[in-house]
Amino acid sequence: MNPTASPDYIAIDWGTSRRRAYRVDAAGRILARIEDDCGARSVAAGGYPAVLAGLRDALGPLPVIAAGMVGSQLGWQSTPYLSAPVTLAALAGAATRVTAEDCTLTPGVSLDAAEGCDVMRGEEIQALGAAAAGLVPPDALVCQPGTHSKWITLADGRIATFRSVMTGELFALLRGDGSLAMLLDGPVAVGVAFRDGVSAGAAARSLGAALFGTRAAVLLGRLPVGNAAAYASGVLIGAEIAGELGDAAGTVYIIADDRLGALYAEAIGLLGGAAVRVDSHTAFVAGIHALQASL
Repeated sequence: MNPTASPDYIAIDWGTSRRRAYRVDAAGRILARIEDDCGARSVAAGGYPAVLAGLRDALGPLPVIAAGMVGSQLGWQSTPYLSAPVTLAALAGAATRVTAEDCTLTPGVSLDAAEGCDVMRGEEIQALGAAAAGLVPPDALVCQPGTHSKWITLADGRIATFRSVMTGELFALLRGDGSLAMLLDGPVAVGVAFRDGVSAGAAARSLGAALFGTRAAVLLGRLPVGNAAAYASGVLIGAEIAGELGDAAGTVYIIADDRLGALYAEAIGLLGGAAVRVDSHTAFVAGIHALQASL
């Protein structure tokens, strides 16, 4: 590996099933971007050097800094978890160097508290980056929807505490198997069915009962089968948001892509909160660029 003399570098947000890679210049600007399904789960043992070589062919022979599941037991090399509260400078100080590949892997964040244990990898870069770039205030509630949604409380620009919710994974499991699977192949978008599901999920004393209501409503002709997926998604998202906001609904900063961001913004507004959308690409690159400057 012979990197060029360019001050540019490659930043990678490497999830379990998806990968987003960016060529970033010395000012933190995105010059090129690749997004694909080459998540950590799809890379064979020993395959990371070849995968990085492919990225460098596309983006340039540059140093790499990578965050997310690439640094987990599922990924390339297991990097440590830092206990919250954490800052970008602390993450930089605990980064792992893979010298032979001119690559830096960032650590994750953990929470071991009386109210429970939690971990995350990758989302911390987006949340702290959004704060560092002024996209969210230093004291804020941040929501990052996804397979395992993250609700992060920022205090003075640090990650103070957080919670993961398996909303996306539960919906995927319901779509893949079980009594609801045949009903959930329709689109999920903001609309009456989604809003009704949000209200049902937020009000439910039992999430399982609310989800079964999807099947019953279809069988009794109350819900068109083509709207069942939107309704069930709304139930799950409504239950998640109600559990995280409680009675103290306020402003939530959503770091997400357009599709999930729209769903969560609609649901938060319906449940009495105020949603502010933040672009996830901008937030990640802002975070990784600030971290890279501290290495």
